Amino acid sequence: MSTATQPQQATPSEGAGPQRARPKVSLKATVVYALAALVTLFAWVLDTPADTRTTFQFGTSGDVVSIPNIPVPALGFLVVLLVVMLAATGFSFWRWRERRPLPAWTHVVVGVAFVLAFLTFVGAGRSTVIPMVSLLAGALALSVPLVFGAMSGVICERSGIINIAIEGQLLFGAFMGAVVASAAGSAYLGLVAAPLAGALVGAGLAWFSVSFRVNQIIVGVVLNTLIIGLTGFLFSTVLSDNKALWNSRMPLPRIRIPLLADIPVIGPVLFNQTILVYLMYALIFGLQFMLFRSRWGLRTRAVGEHPKAADTVGIKVNVRRVWNTILGGAIAGLGGAFFTVGSGLAFGREMSAGQGYIALAAMILGKWNPWGAVMAALLFGFSKNLGNVLSSIGSGVPSELLLMLPYVITILAVAGFVGRVRPPAAEGVPYSKS
Repeated sequence: MSTATQPQQATPSEGAGPQRARPKVSLKATVVYALAALVTLFAWVLDTPADTRTTFQFGTSGDVVSIPNIPVPALGFLVVLLVVMLAATGFSFWRWRERRPLPAWTHVVVGVAFVLAFLTFVGAGRSTVIPMVSLLAGALALSVPLVFGAMSGVICERSGIINIAIEGQLLFGAFMGAVVASAAGSAYLGLVAAPLAGALVGAGLAWFSVSFRVNQIIVGVVLNTLIIGLTGFLFSTVLSDNKALWNSRMPLPRIRIPLLADIPVIGPVLFNQTILVYLMYALIFGLQFMLFRSRWGLRTRAVGEHPKAADTVGIKVNVRRVWNTILGGAIAGLGGAFFTVGSGLAFGREMSAGQGYIALAAMILGKWNPWGAVMAALLFGFSKNLGNVLSSIGSGVPSELLLMLPYVITILAVAGFVGRVRPPAAEGVPYSKS
């Protein structure tokens, strides 16, 4: 009597069971780290004499705790930094082989090591010092309008509205801040007027984009051109005819936070600032929390990703887009106040100088995330101030090369070299109930 052959069941070890898909990990970080190490080796290590030193200055004259200048052997320090970058490259390659994502701290380590290597090479054998506090403070100052502009872009584009008009919002905020502060004799009143001016430009963008469904990029470019022309005309007529009344310097006072401002290095940089910078700190943390931890943020992201689904659950898509665009314009206008009352300067023609477009690039590089946009804005501000510091210490490195850095990074980011960059799905698409 033969027995029926029973079908054999595959065991999990034979692959019949469901297997967990391994995440895709890019090799791009490893390539970038290796390039940084090669530049350090061939451009700096091999070209630095063994008997030279680089002196770093970490203190200022008003510090409670005096920090002496720190001289380091240039070649030895470069070798140490090169080893750090090579170790990070090997670690990154190992993580790629294991199909494990790379932790964010490795990017920070490699970036800091690369910048320190560059500064060490530049200062090698020079009698001047590398003023680290001035370098960081200047970088923060130059990043302020970029941060406000990038936050404006995050709010607007997360709602589905492309905000090319950041440049105009910054410029109009700088103009109204200077005019109101000068006429009223109070820098704080100018600080109140600046976001109102930016909100007005944001309202124009929202009106044309939502009500008339005009191409949002074209509307943004037109608004930028309009604000440049309007402020230029008023500057050459009204403001120039009576500078004492309409365009005098009204700087915001610095507010020194006790104890915190006494922390070496970071204290003078972060906690001896104007109220505008402290508002920037609050905006960064507040927007990060609100965008990802609140009902407002959930609905904002919903109308930018899938407005039809948001509409079906009762969210008024176009109303939210209008108000968020106005809010974004107000934030950018507040950043524009940095050019005038925030820096203690009178208004000048086209004084925003393309910073709105750099802020837009910072938002894209930060992948429409507040923290990422802030990091990108700080990078751009640091690269710009680095050129100024190198010029002041007599470095032979052309500052124009450093000014190119934000644009090069933006091109690489948009091309996907530093990771996938995906905007909100419904960005720039007008919405109407069918």
